[in-house]
Amino acid sequence: MSFWRDFLDTVHPLPDSGVDGPLPPLMLALTLVTGLVDATSYLRIGHVFVANMTGNVVFLGFAIAGAKGLSVEESLVALAAFLIGGLIAGRLGIRLAHHRGLLLRAALSVQLVFLAAAAVVAAATHAGTHIGGGTRYLLIVLLAVGMGIQNATVRRIGVRDLMTTVLTMTLTGIAADAKVIGGPGSAVARRILSIGAMVIGALIGALLVLHVDDFAPLAVAAGLVALTALAAHRVSRRPGSWAKPAKPGA
Repeated sequence: MSFWRDFLDTVHPLPDSGVDGPLPPLMLALTLVTGLVDATSYLRIGHVFVANMTGNVVFLGFAIAGAKGLSVEESLVALAAFLIGGLIAGRLGIRLAHHRGLLLRAALSVQLVFLAAAAVVAAATHAGTHIGGGTRYLLIVLLAVGMGIQNATVRRIGVRDLMTTVLTMTLTGIAADAKVIGGPGSAVARRILSIGAMVIGALIGALLVLHVDDFAPLAVAAGLVALTALAAHRVSRRPGSWAKPAKPGA
């Protein structure tokens, strides 16, 4: 598949195009959400991620060693809340395993509740002021549960090369499959779009945190999730083989 064909099939797929149908652009929107919320959690809540759990595991090790600016408690709370989100999404996945679109709609509707609540909590604080311990932990829990729901749902849906939170294997795929080393060079456009969406989400999130208010990127993230849930609702009415369940972790 050519670069531009892959690009178009990712950002504006034709009805029932490929095995993933209308799902790829929805995954890109959720990748933007990841950048927005992790920008807020790292820059304002504390040196903790609410979506990138690999980073939190590493931070946990650093914090145990006594590194300054890191918290064992915050990392553990984020990890625990993320797992709770995964449990919620796992239950939804069992109930709605027959249709990827319906599963995505349901999961995003639940995720929206947590992100909107986090935006309200953040809005109750004043821009530029220190976020107190109780509020900080509440925000970590709300956001990590929401992102756990997203990550587990995306894993079950299994859209190729669009995992929305983890880019390590995406970057690996670009290098390992490169044509210059004799590889197939497949999905380069899709992988680049995924990386670009994460960077743009993080950039917008950082600008909003630094120059507007803490709640701004969370409000934008909640709005994106709401729009993606609405889009999932609309595409779920389309018949097609794309709706068939994918293997977990595919």
